[in-house]
Amino acid sequence: CVYLDIRHRGADFIKKRFPNIYENCLARGIDITEQMIPVVPAAHYICGGILVDEWGRTDIENLYACGEVACTGMHGANRLASNSLLEAFAFADFCIEDIKRRGLGDSGFPTIPDWDDSGVFDRNEWVIIRHNYQMLRALMWDYMGIVRSMSRLFRAHDRVQEIWEEIDDFYRKNPVRRKILELRNMTYVAELMIRSAMMRRESRGLHYLADFPHPDSRYADDTVIRPVGVYRENHIK
Repeated sequence: CVYLDIRHRGADFIKKRFPNIYENCLARGIDITEQMIPVVPAAHYICGGILVDEWGRTDIENLYACGEVACTGMHGANRLASNSLLEAFAFADFCIEDIKRRGLGDSGFPTIPDWDDSGVFDRNEWVIIRHNYQMLRALMWDYMGIVRSMSRLFRAHDRVQEIWEEIDDFYRKNPVRRKILELRNMTYVAELMIRSAMMRRESRGLHYLADFPHPDSRYADDTVIRPVGVYRENHIK
């Protein structure tokens, strides 16, 4: 970890300006008016997401996206600090305005039939979900963290493909449950993130690649990728 030292600001200022941090640290035996704060990395925000236009529209008709799930272009190569909530509010308003203008507000929702899980069987192997969730989480933390390298990215891509094949097989042979869908989606997004990092062979903003430690003008644009064919194909050469 690294240490954040704000002791020079004085106890009164710290308690007034950072009351929650002060109380949380104090509950853990750290008085930040007299001691430094240990700081470690955390997954705080995803820069990127579903590509949308200025109205929050995706390339699927009548499907909108806003908030952290969407890539609006407002943040650039790194997160624009303290603006995530404002972005969500702004684009939610843009979405609503466009929906009203296009007369979609009163279109209602289609009736969705119950899920037909006939022909599938429950193998009672739900430990696979928990195991692969933990594996995916550790893999992304270790190989897609703050400092990346091409060798680790290739390794991560291969391992994510293995996880996907196992989860997809489980998904097709068992009744659909939320946890299966979540992990399946997480694995798919992980592959897209790794592939995006492998394509951007430079360092820029929050993306630091040890093999290419400097910005490269050839990559001075957004990286836009799409799911390609069957996942089991090797997308990266």
